Amino acid sequence: MAAKVETMFSVRKKPWHGLGTIVMEAPTSAEALKLAGLDWQVIQEPIYTDFNEEIDGYKANVRDSDRKVLGVVSDRYKVVQNLDAFSFTDELLGKGVRYETAGSLQEGKKVWLLARLPREYIIAGERISPYLVFSNTHDGSGSVKVAVTPVRVVCNNTLNLALETANRSFSMIHTGNIKDKIQEAKDTLFMAEEYMDCLGSEFEQLRRQKMSDAQVKEYINQLLPMEKESTQTQSKNILRLREDMMKRYYDAPDLQKVGNNAYRFINAVSDFATHGNPLRRTANYNENLFARTIDGNPLIDKAYQLIKSA
Repeated sequence: MAAKVETMFSVRKKPWHGLGTIVMEAPTSAEALKLAGLDWQVIQEPIYTDFNEEIDGYKANVRDSDRKVLGVVSDRYKVVQNLDAFSFTDELLGKGVRYETAGSLQEGKKVWLLARLPREYIIAGERISPYLVFSNTHDGSGSVKVAVTPVRVVCNNTLNLALETANRSFSMIHTGNIKDKIQEAKDTLFMAEEYMDCLGSEFEQLRRQKMSDAQVKEYINQLLPMEKESTQTQSKNILRLREDMMKRYYDAPDLQKVGNNAYRFINAVSDFATHGNPLRRTANYNENLFARTIDGNPLIDKAYQLIKSA
């Protein structure tokens, strides 16, 4: 388990981000809250100087279970409790919601949950399962984020394409009327079906867009550029990464019958971005990979932009 993961659970197997304590059944929201170690609340307390003078305009966000100070925030900051996140997801998705993973990062400063939506889609002949990701920070460093993340079931690859025709994410800052904002998020996130429909149409277009071997090589070189002043070791590493991506395009068993087209290329890039070994695996590599399920993976986005501009 990565160094910055404090507590978490995962159902049956570790998901694509590679983290997790395994449980055998998808839990209810109440069970998930406990399994993830998120059954605590954030309370806001005044901050004082060494001379016992209260500092105006700021509060400390404190975890009630162990008195851990999670962050210092302005007095305009509104707390979104962990329980609120699960209640939000329960209400949004209704019956059939399955919590797949949830947990805490950086000693409670960041929390997340991931739920599998009840409906599965068959898109371009493939099983695609949409997930809902909810992330929140308690240290004042970021907003509440909610996103729909499509996952290609056969290989567990995320396919977060930044479509011009449909949104897949929503964020809100911790100020103002939080209840109204959560209601807005609920209204917006019924966009999931629209996004999945648009994704299906896009995949069909990508399947029809043929790619030559020369194009595949050219796009891979653009995605993994070789700098003019690269050292011999750096050049060798880039060539290794290019070869890895190339193999995922030509040799992946699940892509053999897809044809030489843009859909195959996007899946190869997604496989590389989701499961490839980086040149250097940092301590928070898995957390960053998981964060891209919300924000989008820049490598996949760049590949998609190259294809769209062809």
